[in-house]
Parts: sequence; structure tokens; C-alpha cells
Amino acid sequence: MINSAGTLWLASCMAVILINSTSGIHNFRRHRHRFENIVSYSVAANSPKEEWFDQKLDHSDPQSGKTWKQRYFTNATFFTYQKNSPVFLMIGGEGPLSEKWMSSGAWIEYAKKYGALCFQLEHRFYGESHPTEDMSIKNLDYLTSEQALDDLAFFIKGMTEKYSLLKTNRWFAFGGSYPGSLAAWARLKYPHLIHASISTSGPLVAKADFKEYYEVVKNSLATYDASCVTAVHDANQHLDSLIKTDVGLKYIAKQFKLCKPLNVKNPKDVQNFFEGLADNFAGVVQYNKDNRLGPKSNVTIETLCDIMMNEKLGTPVERYARVNEIMHDESCNDFQYDSEIKELQQTEWNKNTSEGARQWTYQTCTEFGFFQTQSSKTDLFGPHFPLDFFVGMCKDIYGESFTPRLLEEGISRTNINYGGLDIMTSRVVFVHGSIDPWHALGITISTNKQTPAIYIEGTAHCANMYPPSEKDFPQLKKAREDISELIGVWLNQ
Repeated sequence: MINSAGTLWLASCMAVILINSTSGIHNFRRHRHRFENIVSYSVAANSPKEEWFDQKLDHSDPQSGKTWKQRYFTNATFFTYQKNSPVFLMIGGEGPLSEKWMSSGAWIEYAKKYGALCFQLEHRFYGESHPTEDMSIKNLDYLTSEQALDDLAFFIKGMTEKYSLLKTNRWFAFGGSYPGSLAAWARLKYPHLIHASISTSGPLVAKADFKEYYEVVKNSLATYDASCVTAVHDANQHLDSLIKTDVGLKYIAKQFKLCKPLNVKNPKDVQNFFEGLADNFAGVVQYNKDNRLGPKSNVTIETLCDIMMNEKLGTPVERYARVNEIMHDESCNDFQYDSEIKELQQTEWNKNTSEGARQWTYQTCTEFGFFQTQSSKTDLFGPHFPLDFFVGMCKDIYGESFTPRLLEEGISRTNINYGGLDIMTSRVVFVHGSIDPWHALGITISTNKQTPAIYIEGTAHCANMYPPSEKDFPQLKKAREDISELIGVWLNQ
């Protein structure tokens, strides 16, 4: 497996990011947040069965009759079948669905309180929802947020008929991260179908150079101790000097357990190396103490900073290598750029592709950008992965037509379609955590009672969506209570 870096970080909050031996894919997973990895949450004895919905392949072509099977789960345990009982729809994102979330999480507590019928719908091209025979470029043309929103609309229509629902059985959309964006956009596009939305950690602005991401990472580390930021910056500056000599390159190879020494004649290998090491900190910051369970979930900002500030562990570079060892306990680490590109070029459906790296990277290259850059010597992680690095990756993975202009036009289209931070809608609550770097592209302050914002100090990506813990901050507990109250208010509107 590869242990390089270079893609992105988001993560649909149903799909918790776990550290993988493929750090580039891990980096992508930060941007995802899959359901299935919440391994220790209780699951009802009568786990929901896997169901499939006949979905249109191309909603934009009225002459196309092609359909495919879209995966979903249902939980009708709490549904009271009253004329005013709500319907909750959890929107899937950049990874597989999991039945575990059909009996766990804050939304299930809301469902119990309000007697809701619950659905979880998998996003096209992710998990087991395969609309096409493979993921070639011609087929990825059907992978867009617009098609995904249309999928939601047709699914709502289908379930309304299947369960003989009334107009008074109002639909509430839930989503975290990219699905948080979709939840807000679905309410915008289909207000007659979706009564209200809970949009958690959802970026609303498409942007190529998302330099603010690492600014939040830096601030979050500094909140623990400014000395942590200094140590990280010193480590990167020292690495800058080490890569200029043969002795330094041998030292790096030993400290970071590289499968092959860095090839400084290939700038992309060097960029991938620096980006991968930065990724170690970004992933921990984004998901810091968010109540997910699984490998590395106990690694926090404090864990990494305590290592970086402990001079007894050696030089800043040696401490930096120690962090990498904690995050990737592999016999050797492959930071070669070409290795990652080769994996992301795979078009057949298999375990890796079903987890979504190729698909999500495609969406960032055509719709969103979201590239987390560092391009200045004054940046925390140095100047080694500017915007050009990520734009070049799009071309290397998908072909010559994936140019900066294609990216710019896609980003412009997204912001025109949905309005960015000027989204004009109602009955949507925007929830963000201050530690989560993605809040920089979302709405954190609002004076409109119909589109309130809940900004939770000290919490990370999608933290409010997870089951409560005794360790939860009071402000996190209050956020869940406020969301529950809003659902009650909007049910009566």
C-alpha cells in the first residue's frame, strides 16, 4: 500500500476518517467522514436490511431511460404514522453507508423524540451505489452534486409513494461535511419536498486555493500551546535544508522510514512528502475529540503537540518523524507521487474505489476545488504544496483536458448554482465547530432566524452528529439541544 499524500480533506460525517496505510487516500478521507467506521456504537438487534432504489442515471436528459440501483437503509422503529410525523433523510457522502448509523447518532435521538421515519441514502458512485460499469472519465461525467440533489428528490418522491406519506409528513434533511452542503442545497433547490435541513460542517463556497484551511490548523494548535506551532515550523524549516544535501536525504529516509529515498529531481515527490507530513496534523485537528471510535481516534492535538514540544525526544525533525510514526505505523512509507497517481487512476470497482478517493478527487477537480495549500516560507508547513501542485494532480489523474480553466469554470458554476455564503433559503441551520478548518467556508454567524448558525467553540468536524459523551463540552450539549428545539419549531411551521 502507498503511504504518500496529496489529495484532500473533507469527509461526509457519516464516514469517519480512519488513518489508512495509504496516506494520500487518508488525506482524502479527511474530506469524507464515512459511517461504517464507528465500530463500537451499539447496533440494534434487528439491523436494517440493505434496500435498493431504481434511480435515473441522467436527470438532465429527459430522453435517457437508463436507470441504476441506489443503496439505502430504513428505520421505521420510531415512526408513529401520524399525519404530522416527520421523515428524516440522512444524506450519504464520499463513502459507503453503514447500518450502524441507523440506530446511533444525534439524529436518532431526534427521531425518537419526534417519532420520525428515518432513511439513509447512499451517494451515487460511492459505496455500493454503482451507476455505471466502471469509473472511466466518460462515466464520471454523471458524478456531480446536481445529479446527487436530483437523486434525493426522486428518492423522496419514491418513498412518499411507497409509505403512503402525506404532505404533512414533512421531510428533514441531515448531512455532515459535503452532505452538509448537500442538505442546505437540497432545501434551496427543492423547498416543496424538503421542509427543513440540518447542515453540519458543510462548506458552501467552492474555492480552488483553500489556504484558510491550514490557517485554522495553525490557530487550533496554538490554542493548545504556541510552542507547538513554533516546533512544527522549525521542523519544516530544518527539512528544507536537509533535502539539499545527500547526507540530509539519507537522514530523512532513516527518520521517516521511507521505502525509497526522496528523489529531489522530481519536485512532485518532495511536494508529496511535505504535504503528507502536514496531513498528519490536519487530520488530527479536523477530528479532534469528536467522539468517533476506532484506530487513532484517541490521538488528539494534545498528543501531537506534547511530542513536538518535548525536546527530550530529539530535534524538531526527529519529533516530527515521531508524529509520523504514530500516525502511520508501517514498516516503510512510500511518498512517491507516481504511486499515488497510479492508484487514483484505477477505474474498476473494488474496495479502494468504493471508498471513494478517485471519485471525490474528481469532484474537487471539476466542482469544488477545496485544495488545502501552503505556498509561502512563512506558512506553518512551508511553501511546498501550492495550488499548482493540486491542479497538476487533476491533469495527471484524469487527463490533459483537466486544466486550470476547467477547474475555474466548475467552481464558478457551483457558486452560481448555490449562491455560496449568499444562499437564499429558509429553515436551514448551519452548524460548525471552531476547531474544524472547514468552518472557514461556511456560515458561522447569522441574524436570520430562518437560517440560524450554531458555532460551537472548541469542537471539531461534525462533532454534534455523534452520540453524546460524558466528556462533551457544555456548548456541544447545548448545540444538540438547540438543534432538537429547532426541529420542533419547524415541524409546526
